[in-house]
Order: sequence, then C-alpha cells, then structure tokens
Amino acid sequence: MSKEHTSRIPGFYKRSLAERAAVVAQWAKLTPQEQTTLVGISGLNAMQADNMIENAIGVYALPLGVATNFLVNNEDYLVPMVVEEPSVVAAVSNAAKMFRAGGGFTATSDAPIMIGQIQVLDLPDVYAAAGAVMANRKMLMTEADKVGGSIVKRGGGARDIQVRPFMETPIGPMLVVHLLYDCRDAMGANAINTAVEHLAPHIEAITGGRVNLRILSNLTDQRKARAEGIIPAAELETDSLKGVDVARAIVEAGVFAEVDPYRAATHNKGIMNGIDAVIIATGNDWRAIEAGAHAYAARGGSYTSLTKWWQDENGDLHGSIELPLAVGIVGGATRVHPTAPIALKILNIESANQLAEIVACVGLAQNLAAIRALATEGIQRGHMSLHARQIAIAAGASSDLIPRIVQTMIEEDNIRLERAKALVNELRGK
Repeated sequence: MSKEHTSRIPGFYKRSLAERAAVVAQWAKLTPQEQTTLVGISGLNAMQADNMIENAIGVYALPLGVATNFLVNNEDYLVPMVVEEPSVVAAVSNAAKMFRAGGGFTATSDAPIMIGQIQVLDLPDVYAAAGAVMANRKMLMTEADKVGGSIVKRGGGARDIQVRPFMETPIGPMLVVHLLYDCRDAMGANAINTAVEHLAPHIEAITGGRVNLRILSNLTDQRKARAEGIIPAAELETDSLKGVDVARAIVEAGVFAEVDPYRAATHNKGIMNGIDAVIIATGNDWRAIEAGAHAYAARGGSYTSLTKWWQDENGDLHGSIELPLAVGIVGGATRVHPTAPIALKILNIESANQLAEIVACVGLAQNLAAIRALATEGIQRGHMSLHARQIAIAAGASSDLIPRIVQTMIEEDNIRLERAKALVNELRGK
C-alpha cells in the first residue's frame, strides 16, 4: 500500500455522510453494488435474515462507521466498526492518531490454534487413561484430520493432543482431553466441533470410559493477539495539564485496573467497546470474543486488566494489550451477511491473523481514549455533546435544527428530552 493511501484523513468527521462513504468507496475500490449496501440502500433483507436465524421477523440495523488514523506494522488501515454507542469511533480514531505520532502500533499474533475439549467419565484409573490417550496421540491426530475438509487441504488441522486430569469433582474423577487444531483463516468452531465429535468413540475405546461433552473452548489462549505502541508525552497535553502529568495519570489509572476487579470490569468493558465493534462489522462472533477475553483476564485467579501502561525515562507513555482473539475471514456470517465482506474489503487484509492484530490495536486505542478522558476532564464531558445530539434526535429535531439544539442544551447544562422538545417547537415556530 502506497504512502499516499493513508488512514490519516484530517476533518473526516466534518464531511457529510455521502462524502465519507465516497472516500471509503475509493479507498476500498468498492463496486456500485457494494456502495449501495454500505449506505443502506441494499444490504441484509428479511429473506436473508430468515435463512440466518430461526423465527426471523425482520432486520435490526446498527450504524457502521470507520475509524481513521490506524498505522499497524507500518501499514495504514481504515477500520470498520458497528456500534450504537456515541463517542466510540471518534475516541478510538483520536487515540490512534496519538499512537501514530509515536510510530503507530506494533502487533503480533499466534498461529490460529483452537482448543476442542472431550470430557471422559466413569474411568477406573484417570492417570492410566491419560497415559493411554497420549500413547495414541498420533493416531488421534490422524483421525481428526480425516474430517478436516478444506482446512486440512489449506495446511491446517490437528497440531497436538493434551490431557488434563481432574481427580476431585462433584461427579467424581474426570479426564479432559484437548485437541489443538489449526483453523487457518476460519474462526473454526464448526471444524473443531466436528473433529472432537469424530474422536469421541476413539477416546472411549482407548480409555474404557464414557465421553459426555465434546465441544470447543472459547478460552482460546493458544490463539492470542497482542499490540503495543508509544504516545509521545507532548501528544497528551491539555489546556491545564502537561503531557508527562497526563501520562502519569494514565499509568495510575491502569494500575487501578490491574489491582482492583471492580475497576478492571469497567476498564475492560471500554476495551471491548472497540473490539466488539470491529468483530460485529466483520461478521465474527462477538460473544465468543467477549467470553475468551474476560476468562483470560481472570486466568491468574483474580480478574484484572487486559492492558498495561507505563512511562519511560523521557516521560512518554507506553501501552500494550494481549488477549485471545479467535477471528475468521472465511465461513460463518463473514460470507452470509452482505455487509461483512465489504468491511473486510475496507480493511484490505489477507489473513485471520492480520485481522486479530488490527482488532488488538483497536482495543488498546479504545482503552487509551477512555482512561485519558477519565484521568483528565472526566468521562462525561466528551460524552455530553454526543448525548445531546441523541436527545435532540429523539425529540424529533430535523437535521438542520440538531446543531442549534445541541449547542443550546450544552450551554444551559440542561440536556433533557423535555428541554429538547421545547427547543424543537420554539425553533419550528420561528
């Protein structure tokens, strides 16, 4: 990608919706049909929805935006985000600009290894059963690959077998067998579930036990992504605070989340504001990503932050994030939902690993945006204008009246639906 093709687009938010859509269409080389889908003229219809879920009665739309300024591993990206909460896209774009001033993000990811679990019960000797499974490790991996289909043809498939004895449980001794499975560019839920179901009778024959559950795990700690970056202290300055002081306040806020689960829950929720939005836009399973992220945050026995923040000797701010990210760019809703392929086209990525790395960067940037606001002017100041806009819309304001109503309510410090309705009536009367 040429340096002229940059995600740094000053004033992007000031342009009209049509202008922004045109910029993205040119960026991603969208076809006319894809452009109509992007702006909602076409897209997911009721008939398609009926084929996606049971008992469908219609469709439910959410806003699709793009975050700007992302420079990841020296490549520029516009990042599609589906989210209903105001300020998320603006905040993450601004945070990405700060990271960009420090050279952008550096991101890495693990091989796309998913874990399938097989629960084995009614064993006379759990450790003997575990030994028998490991003695047949190669055979079990070969069997798993027999049902691997296109994933195996593309170089994926079984990578390892692991055993986990649980000697004391409310239902007695239990052996859990893990299949580690490379899913390539798929999220891999169907592939891993098919594989462990195929292995179940083989496990029973080897151990003499009874298999109950055989299912993937959403704690995909073999499939993590991580990102880090630097924000020069000067980028953090406010009208009343020096950049080094803001950086120190952010570090202090980060440590709060590291040591206190009550703070960590809200801290990580802010991270997931950004991550979920990209996951939804690309047709991935945001519930699986949420489950894996929060389980990983509690892996040490106490729930903690997914990010780390620290200052260097120059006072500049450093941030990093690591979490499980089982995402795909093939299969599932990534191909069923008409907008998901367009989101992937905007990203211009070639692998699931690349998507995971970008998602990790979004999570880190979203976290910076939130804790910077908290550590300086407080979270509400940035939210108020966007909240006021939503109130104005709810009051029935037309697009030409919205800016005036928002400005009046903010100046009066009276952002309420009743006041917005009164202003709508007053301005319409004029």
